Amino acid sequence: MNAKPSSKPAPLGRGLSALFGDTDSSYKPRAGASGSEKKEEVKPRGNKVVGSEFINVSIHNIVGGMFQSRRRFDDDSLKELAESISAHGVIQPLILRSLAPETPDMYEIIAGERRWRAAQMIGLHQVPAIVRTLDNNQAMEANIIENVQREDLSPLEEAEGYQRLIEEFNYSHERIAFMIGKSRPHIANTLRLLKLPRSVQTMLLKGELTAAHARTVITAADPEALAKEIVEKKLSARQAEALAKSLSDGKHAKKNISANGRGAKSGAADPNILALERDIGNALGLKIKINVLTDSSGTLTVHYQDLDQLEHVLKKLQA
Repeated sequence: MNAKPSSKPAPLGRGLSALFGDTDSSYKPRAGASGSEKKEEVKPRGNKVVGSEFINVSIHNIVGGMFQSRRRFDDDSLKELAESISAHGVIQPLILRSLAPETPDMYEIIAGERRWRAAQMIGLHQVPAIVRTLDNNQAMEANIIENVQREDLSPLEEAEGYQRLIEEFNYSHERIAFMIGKSRPHIANTLRLLKLPRSVQTMLLKGELTAAHARTVITAADPEALAKEIVEKKLSARQAEALAKSLSDGKHAKKNISANGRGAKSGAADPNILALERDIGNALGLKIKINVLTDSSGTLTVHYQDLDQLEHVLKKLQA
């Protein structure tokens, strides 16, 4: 679409315009939501579009898309969209295709199912739409591209959309980045979310975890345990990173202890443990001994020579 330069990119970026090959649109919604705009023709560019035009379509002549990649529709978000449509009209037309030759007045949604659902909530009888001639593959591709650009899509649904473009349409990371208007690292990092355990993916889908949380969780030794702790403690992304780092540092130290044979009859003592014994000993003014029993347990021994030293330790612990 032709538009004035803006510091904020349009929600759909290059996506469907690049896919269909058309960049012009003369659709201008009227304020209000009566759905009485006049039919306007669009002059498509490129050879992918067999035909397209703006028309007003009855709400009851539209069905949801068979290739819808969005798993859930948030009620609160739909209510907000419905209020916006009530005040300003349907700003962006739906993209439809004819449902079947024997039912020429029935249409299937390719892009815009949230707008259709929101329009029904406020009782609109018609919605503006563009009707395109698309086969099943084109319809699926268009739906995925349209959905992965939406800000309200969950990170996991976004990742699944990218994966489908790669597996079903042979998209490269570079092509997805161009079509969606995002960087290659963003595409790669988002796809990594699909490697999370199913339980963590569910937390992500429900919105209990953010994409930033997920990027921290995915590198953890136990992603599920870390994700549960983040949710239970309601940690921010920065707090989650700090927790993951502390757990990673502790695990690394334990591995070094095991590798160096700490607690065994042979092998040199681990320098990390010696340093820790020295630091605690300096703080207490007493000799300290740390004995690692397993990867997750051990003992800390404080050596004192009289009751005065023991009382000193107790005061330190109670301070």
